[in-house]
Amino acid sequence: MTRPKNSLLVELPLLVWLVVVWGALWGDFGLGNLLVGLVLALLVTWVLYLPSVQLSGRFDVVQFVLFAATFVWQVAKASVEVMLIAILVGPRARNAVVGVRLRTRSDLLLTATGHTMTLIPGSLVVEVDRAAGTLYFHALNVRDAEEAEEFRRSALRVEAAWIRIMGTREELAALQAERRGDGAAACGDSAAIGSPVTASQQIVGGRRDDVPADPPADPPADPPAATTEEDRS
Repeated sequence: MTRPKNSLLVELPLLVWLVVVWGALWGDFGLGNLLVGLVLALLVTWVLYLPSVQLSGRFDVVQFVLFAATFVWQVAKASVEVMLIAILVGPRARNAVVGVRLRTRSDLLLTATGHTMTLIPGSLVVEVDRAAGTLYFHALNVRDAEEAEEFRRSALRVEAAWIRIMGTREELAALQAERRGDGAAACGDSAAIGSPVTASQQIVGGRRDDVPADPPADPPADPPAATTEEDRS
């Protein structure tokens, strides 16, 4: 069974990037070293062939600029919140593993959403269920099902931002239809995102050490409910 090959023009950005990385690794951008890097890049792309990433054919520059601006702000804001949690709560912080089932099945959007959430302090991708389109995050200072649901909504807002930036027209139309409906994860029309740190605001006004004795009667069933870690202090 033959595998479809991309044209040299399609592979050109990847080849250039691999050559630049080769030169950076050796600290030598001389012509001879770059030619060696080019030969190795060609061997990598021909021998270790991977299917090409399917693109949507659209990229909204305005939404991307808005996303980038709010992303930088959220990284700075979440960094301060994580610092406050470390100082005021310390080892008493209760974390959770939260499963988030995304709307999209695109590998590109799945990866973009996971990386964005990981780059904002307070969460980390620990597992990916590609078949189900579900990301599992280790979330900081999430102590009950309500806070886990808020974290889940923040991840869906990040996914919605990427759909507005470079999702397919079908995904964009579905997102707009969701917003017109009464879905719990409906978002606005902008690609602005929010911090995934959900419980940190509560530590500013006072240190809360208590943990609810009884969980909510009806925890979210889909995606899987958050699993709270035991206090190891």
